[in-house]
Parts: sequence; C-alpha cells; structure tokens
Amino acid sequence: MSTKALWAGRVLSGLAILFLLFDGLIKLPPLEIVTTTSKEMGLPATESFARFLGIVTLACTALYAWPRTALLGAVLLTGLFGGAIATHLRIGSPLFSHTLFGVYLGVVVWGGLWLRDERVRRVMPFLSR
Repeated sequence: MSTKALWAGRVLSGLAILFLLFDGLIKLPPLEIVTTTSKEMGLPATESFARFLGIVTLACTALYAWPRTALLGAVLLTGLFGGAIATHLRIGSPLFSHTLFGVYLGVVVWGGLWLRDERVRRVMPFLSR
C-alpha cells in the first residue's frame, strides 16, 4: 500500500478513536443526557449502567488504538455497534440517522484498519493484485 493509503487509514482510525473516546468519556460522570437517552431507549437509566457502557467502549477503543490488538478491538467494537443497531431497530429510531449510525462507524473503523494493517488486507483482499 502507498504512504497515502497508510495515512488515510490512520486518519480514519483517528477520527473513529476520537469519537469513541468522547462517547465513552461522557458516560463516566455520567452526563444527564446519557441517562435520559438510556431511559428513552428502554435501557437502564442508572449511573452504574452508563459507567459500564463507558468503560466497555473505552476498553474496546483502547484495544483498537493499540496496533498489536487493533484487530481484536475492531471485532469487539463491531459487537458494540451491533448492539446499538439492534436497540435502535427495537425502538423504531429513524433508519439513516440513528439505526445505521453503527454501520457507518463500523465502516470507518474497519476501513481505517484495512488501510493501515497488512494482516487485515491479507484476510480481506478487496483489491485484485
């Protein structure tokens, strides 16, 4: 892969990491918007549940950010996104803005990893050589 592709992967991964850090960190205090939204989504609106989700998000993000464990982090984040998608489907959220947001984020996470990690390109060879 070219240097441009490598940097594109780093930028995509960096954007995903920044978003996920923000998402995880706002759940630690937790902010009122977090518990309010949890209640609207039919999830427990407790501080302990919000903190649990924040810790899981931050742990998966840390694994994704570290090159040696990035693949494991991407797999775990994909599971987290799947849960978010299922929750939005269950409550009838708008499709393109809410329900599919986990898909969009997953594409960014996996696209960034694919561009920056040769091992992932070997397993998922989208380009012919």
